[in-house]
Amino acid sequence: MLQGDEAIGDRARDLRQVMSPPEITLWQILRHRPGGFKFRRQHPSGPYIADFYCHEARLIVEVDSEAHSLGDRPARDEARDRWFSDRGLITLRIGATDIQKNIEGVARQILDTASRRAGEDTSWTS
Repeated sequence: MLQGDEAIGDRARDLRQVMSPPEITLWQILRHRPGGFKFRRQHPSGPYIADFYCHEARLIVEVDSEAHSLGDRPARDEARDRWFSDRGLITLRIGATDIQKNIEGVARQILDTASRRAGEDTSWTS
């Protein structure tokens, strides 16, 4: 399991208390271990905090609001995704509006991705 330092861990705990409405909606599905997959919310990973993380599938799920398309956010998100990828993880970015409009479809997409990933050799060695 990837973990961050103490300051990142403290920030992750704080973020669990102020999740956005789309994150809360998605957590209401993921917390019940769909397909038997355990997800963690606001999980510290190195210098980052993943919105949701499934260790078994080596899957990061990020909830993206419109702000993710503004300013330097696209470049920052790309660097973050690359950092995760270099460690054998895949990042699935889900639009916040998609969660609010079609939670069942989003949940199915996440579960399908997790199932495929868990069926592959998702191990990572340094």
